[in-house]
Amino acid sequence: MTHASLTDTSHTDTSHTDTTELADTSQSGVLAQPYAGPGESGGPDPAGTLLRVEGLGVSFAQPGGRRRVRVLDDVALTVRAGEIVGIVGETGSGKTTLARAIAGLTAPDRGRVHLAGEDIAGLRGRARRRFRRVGAIQFIFQDPLRSLDPALTVGTSIGEGLAIAGSGSRAQRAERVADALRQVGLDPAVAGRLPAQISGGQRQRASIARAVISDPALLLCDEPVSALDASNRNHILLLLDELRQRLSVGIAVISHDLSTLAGIADRVVVLYRGRVVEDGPIAEVFARPRHPYTALLIASAPDIHGRDRHAAARLRPVGTSRDPASRRTGECVFAHRCRFATDACAETPPRRAATDHPGGDWVVACHHADTWRDELDTAPAPAASRKDFPT
Repeated sequence: MTHASLTDTSHTDTSHTDTTELADTSQSGVLAQPYAGPGESGGPDPAGTLLRVEGLGVSFAQPGGRRRVRVLDDVALTVRAGEIVGIVGETGSGKTTLARAIAGLTAPDRGRVHLAGEDIAGLRGRARRRFRRVGAIQFIFQDPLRSLDPALTVGTSIGEGLAIAGSGSRAQRAERVADALRQVGLDPAVAGRLPAQISGGQRQRASIARAVISDPALLLCDEPVSALDASNRNHILLLLDELRQRLSVGIAVISHDLSTLAGIADRVVVLYRGRVVEDGPIAEVFARPRHPYTALLIASAPDIHGRDRHAAARLRPVGTSRDPASRRTGECVFAHRCRFATDACAETPPRRAATDHPGGDWVVACHHADTWRDELDTAPAPAASRKDFPT
């Protein structure tokens, strides 16, 4: 099997069916303490990490079921409480599939997903139902007009999980809905309106209120501002930044727009064709990326606040890029588009700590992470071609 068939589920509409399931909360209504997992040994991750994904793989059956398409391969990432981690990559890189696998909406076929030290990927039966009722992981979707039921009032949608779980009386649930709306900067009177009767920015705030009402440990935000205008986009990003500080919630933000993350994220994880190619502090990664693909993403972005960037044309391979279908088994996933690929790239590069970050807070999967810039500085730039730029 080659990676030529890698696909993404980014455009699958899961906004109604999955939201209710994820919004389900415990009988007590709010987590009195951070989620400790379904087992007796629940507790903080030894490294102080809220979410730890290790060796995660996801594949889907092709029509007919005789072959499977590998979508995620050996993915690893971490999110700490109170931290915002950006997950970036072009369309088809596996960003949404990763979020769905973390939330338990897509079953992985390998690897582990630890939340507060407990492996939640393998939960089944009663343990899985109990975990979902706790509401420790919540999703914020891209389009609030589609993720909020148009036939229900905003307040009903926000409190739906509480009602399903039978948490408190109707009056108590209404008060908690009002509190959630205040947390996101909305007047509680909005609870009585339909989604079509409020603005796009207000709808996304209502979606965030629905997510935080269960006091989650982790928020998964899938392109949370791409459907908004510039003004509302900035307000929502600032709100997420405020919530992570006030609630100590870990937040993973999926985006293909690097400027969306530049002002709020602490770290960035770069995905390409289902694999993590770089993971590190966002300011340092944007200023001096260690992987050629990360550099290409940054160079192709409209603007990253004036940071030093290599022109995208200089990062393209000389001549024509190889067809991804020709990728050999075990080869680096980016080799067919990499100007700096050598015979060493016939093998998938291991993730290694960046040279000046031995502690492992910045890792990169590239055989030439320390040398490709030297070649770039001495080589002439090829002609620019939009077809090789990430989208």
